[in-house]
Order: sequence, then C-alpha cells, then structure tokens
Amino acid sequence: MSIAKRVQLAFGRAVRRRREAARISQERLAGLAGIHRTYIGDVERGERNLGLVNMHRIARALGLTLGDLTADMDQFLR
Repeated sequence: MSIAKRVQLAFGRAVRRRREAARISQERLAGLAGIHRTYIGDVERGERNLGLVNMHRIARALGLTLGDLTADMDQFLR
C-alpha cells in the first residue's frame, strides 16, 4: 500500500474516532464543517485525498485544532 493511501486511511480513521466520540453523525459533522455528507463518508473510508482547507474545516467542526486531529493519525500509521 502506498504511503499516500496509508495517510488517507489514517486521517479517515482519526476523523471517525473523534466524530463517534463526540456522538455526532456524519451528516451533522458535514453541516458543521460546510462539507457535503458523502464527502465526509469518503474521508472516513480513506477514499479522499483532501486539502488543508477541508482538513481544517473538519477539525474545527469537531472542536479540535488540525494539529490535534493529525496527531491522532500517528496511532494508525504505526
């Protein structure tokens, strides 16, 4: 598996873990982030190579900094 795919999967897993911990749906997260719900699903499955702006929007919608969210990725990249 390529490093790009591994990073996408790790980010998606971090988003899903934080979203579920916050007990919000993909639809609610999408609304808070100003992103379409299907995009959030794609992110969580590691199917999107998203840009920094959308990464930041998702982190903020979860009440996190982008640094917090990307730090969560480390556990999934090991």
